[in-house]
Amino acid sequence: MAATLRNNRLLASLLATLGAGTTIYAFTPQATMLKNDVDSDTVRKIEEAYKKLNGPEADKCKSLLKKHLTKEVVDDLKHKKTKLGATLYDCIRSGVFNLDAGVGVYAPDAESYKVFAGLFDPIIEEYHGFKPHEKQPAVDLGEDKIHQFPPLDPKGKYIKSTRIRCGRSMAGYPFNPCLKQDDYLAMEGKVKKAFDTFAGQLKGKYYPLDGMTKGDQNKLIADHFLFKEGDRHLQHANACNFWPKGRGIFHNNDKTFLIWVNEEDHMRIISMQEGSDVGAVLDRLVKGVKHIEKQVPFSRDERLGWLTFCPTNLGSTVRASVHIKLPKVSARKDFKKICDKLNLQVRGIHGEHSESEGGVYDISNRARLGLSEYQAVKQMYDGVKKLIEMEKEMEK
Repeated sequence: MAATLRNNRLLASLLATLGAGTTIYAFTPQATMLKNDVDSDTVRKIEEAYKKLNGPEADKCKSLLKKHLTKEVVDDLKHKKTKLGATLYDCIRSGVFNLDAGVGVYAPDAESYKVFAGLFDPIIEEYHGFKPHEKQPAVDLGEDKIHQFPPLDPKGKYIKSTRIRCGRSMAGYPFNPCLKQDDYLAMEGKVKKAFDTFAGQLKGKYYPLDGMTKGDQNKLIADHFLFKEGDRHLQHANACNFWPKGRGIFHNNDKTFLIWVNEEDHMRIISMQEGSDVGAVLDRLVKGVKHIEKQVPFSRDERLGWLTFCPTNLGSTVRASVHIKLPKVSARKDFKKICDKLNLQVRGIHGEHSESEGGVYDISNRARLGLSEYQAVKQMYDGVKKLIEMEKEMEK
């Protein structure tokens, strides 16, 4: 009783000090839950999204979102949100609007991977083969192993071009849905300073999308460099706010090194050239990444590696690819299965959600997470080497 009286006197004194209109929050488990609760309208949207994914409209939907967004997961996560306010609906909305998506989820901020782990972890495991208890290997860009990647197709019969790209997020900033206009402009300013210090084969020019001249626009379109306002998957992921503020494209004078600023990720760093010299392409990429990192720190998680907006790009973030024509192998009914066994991903030549043209495919390593940057490039290299051997056998 005495303790209660002391506590009441202490509370009265505190209230008198703070003022009569002050509200005191009791930090009980229930109060904490209510403070972080999601509004009823968003909860309703989440529940409707679940019904849509399991209704007749989504009969042909094969996304990982549909597979792993179970009723149990919905009930467990629908009232949760991150410190920046991201909800489960923010994570799933793209896949709900785009029922033809292969994955269907995005992370509005880095914390989403932990808060909504009940959804992200099984999707990550199925896509990458990376289990919740596993950790991304240490960084190994492969700069001391360039010699292991001589040209795959010296005569140029099969491979048209080679490209290796990686994604990077700037430390201290969330992903697109949680960024403000001032964030975009500040981030653009930081990377432009880094670009200005490029020298040698990396030296080039930055083209901001905001206020871009028609001449620059036509030039970048002709070079196949210009990215447009996000496709429908990104738009429904709420990734195109304040467009085109803070967005732009850098390329070197030789047009073999390219950086997209604030498109899907904060940065997409790309090295490319005609032919099949994987080693030369990797060497240029490594030099560019290490140069930028000295001036613009990147965001990396101990378990998931380099952090990205889309969970398919986590880990190494490396996508090493070739544009390749394999008329006999690609005509086989089991072509996609062959590529799956080789840990390869097949796309059309205009990237994700596109088709092949003239029998030319974009073939890359499938996994990014659970293997180092060097291992990701090697996965593509070894797989494509095998496909070329198969094509040659069938030609006989």
